[in-house]
Amino acid sequence: MDGARRTFLKWSTSAMVAPLLLSGRDSSAAKGSGSGSQTSSSGPGGQDVASSPPTRPWLEVLPRKIVPLNKVDALFPLSELEAKVDDGEAGRPAHQHFEVLERLGGADLYEINAQAVPWQFHPDYPQARQMIWTYQGTNQTATPKPTFPLTIIARYGRPIICRFHCQLTESTDRLVAQGFVRPRVGSPEMSTHLHNLHASSGCDGFPSDFYSAADLRDASQITPGEFKDHLYHNLYAGYLENLENPGPFTGYSANGQPIGDYREGLGTLWFHDHTKDFTAPNTYLGLAGFYLIFDEFDSGDERDSNPNALRLPSGDYDYPLAFGDKRFDANGLLFWNELGPEGVLGDKVTVNGKIEPVLPVDARKYRLRLLNTGPSRFYEFYLVDASGKEQRFDYLSSDGNLLPEPLRGETKVRLAVAERADIVVDFSQYPIGTELYLVNRLQQDSTRKPSAVRSPGTRVLKIIVDRNPAQQDLSQVPDQLRPLRELPTPDELDRLRERRWEFDRQNGMWAINGKLFDAEDDNGNRIPLGAAEVWELSGKGGWDHPVHIHLEEGRILSKSVEGVEVPVPPHEQGRKDVFVLTGSMTIRLLVRFRDFTGKYVMHCHNVIHEDHEMMVRLNVVDETT
Repeated sequence: MDGARRTFLKWSTSAMVAPLLLSGRDSSAAKGSGSGSQTSSSGPGGQDVASSPPTRPWLEVLPRKIVPLNKVDALFPLSELEAKVDDGEAGRPAHQHFEVLERLGGADLYEINAQAVPWQFHPDYPQARQMIWTYQGTNQTATPKPTFPLTIIARYGRPIICRFHCQLTESTDRLVAQGFVRPRVGSPEMSTHLHNLHASSGCDGFPSDFYSAADLRDASQITPGEFKDHLYHNLYAGYLENLENPGPFTGYSANGQPIGDYREGLGTLWFHDHTKDFTAPNTYLGLAGFYLIFDEFDSGDERDSNPNALRLPSGDYDYPLAFGDKRFDANGLLFWNELGPEGVLGDKVTVNGKIEPVLPVDARKYRLRLLNTGPSRFYEFYLVDASGKEQRFDYLSSDGNLLPEPLRGETKVRLAVAERADIVVDFSQYPIGTELYLVNRLQQDSTRKPSAVRSPGTRVLKIIVDRNPAQQDLSQVPDQLRPLRELPTPDELDRLRERRWEFDRQNGMWAINGKLFDAEDDNGNRIPLGAAEVWELSGKGGWDHPVHIHLEEGRILSKSVEGVEVPVPPHEQGRKDVFVLTGSMTIRLLVRFRDFTGKYVMHCHNVIHEDHEMMVRLNVVDETT
């Protein structure tokens, strides 16, 4: 048992004896019961885990609109290049491209607390004892209060500094003193990753750069601190290329400064804890939020008069939905197996932190941003009417990237952990009072992989079309969305460096190329700044791995199973940041590494696999210096 896990047990020794830890080894399998549960069975080497208590569906109503976090102030020139360790900031490398703040006119400051708060997942579960860890705005008296999960609205060409405060220990102790049950899961430190913004290494949330006000673990690469400033430049990838050689694909800020290649623009991002060994439980406890970023094209204004604007549904009609599977004990409190490499498969699906909620909508078009926060369950969602008939919608994006063209008339969305998809549903085609359901038809019996798709599926969200909009719906879904950069020719691809990464099981742990994660390996896996490379991701054994590469998106060139090429689905033919290996599949992809240097990681985003070492350090280096 390493020092990290020893510290966890010292911080919460009750984890070893609590009745919540019903299995000391494999708790990936379980039997589901109750409305909305996911039926499971025992996995190899494991024991059955009790099902969550049943819940009555459709008792809670989600807010009609998402309220984002307000900025605190325009930060520049208050921010500093170096960490303000004398003021309580955790150690970090100096900000890269700090001059961008002045060039773009400063940065907006957002202050965020990671802290414990009371939470009720469902009215049938106790409110008085359950706490979660989540991101909160520091101004708790703000009106209106930001909705859960916390959402930040950003814009390309306008940098943001997110000041993340770690208040997990003190806020947890405060609630325990008030009679709440201390979480028997997680570690009260943090390292926040904004998945998958193009960001500098020191602001990317490297797993070993966790921090807290008290030095709870021996973290040799950082100093303790109560907060850390993450500078998000909000530049397109390829910023340095376009700065030196502005061309037809250069994007510009509001004051006319080049900000990179607009074809690399992102849209739906999310941030989550990335603490080494504890990413799964810390995120499971609620440390996740949305970061929605707009530009001249995807402008966030359906009434935008700019001819370049896509005019997708916006404002109150742009609605993010985060899905996460949970399991609860007989008292309705969160369950987790901290020590088992198979983790826990939830039998209750939460939607924005609620079990079986209702979403009221106007009779008009909505942009729904779907996110799978994990930890292990895959989904295949269908929108159906009360009789179970499938409804059609437009499919706009894969992960954070708009597709070149919308996929019209789609009926399903499959999401591995950390994958996202934006869809547009036109609710104007339904009479007022119509009830629709988002159902998951993908069966999954262990944390290792899903199995078959079966109807009718499990209803996880009820949607009620309950009123007409106050204003005319001027939104649209145009035939062209965001263009893609041209791929290199076959001859050019042949000249690129190739790397192969094998994802497998080694002695009960998860490994890449036969090795466990080495956070201090600053000499291996060196990638030249500006390089384009061809990578092969290869799965081994009977597991599925959603593989995430930090810093950059990639383009899938081909897929094969046992040497036989298989089609790349249309929704995976754009840019992606999560690549799903199913079984013995091999994915060949093109990936570039631009603008920023330093340490990054690639890992399986089944975060239970990640916490049990299926992660590798990447070192982007400037070979010209």
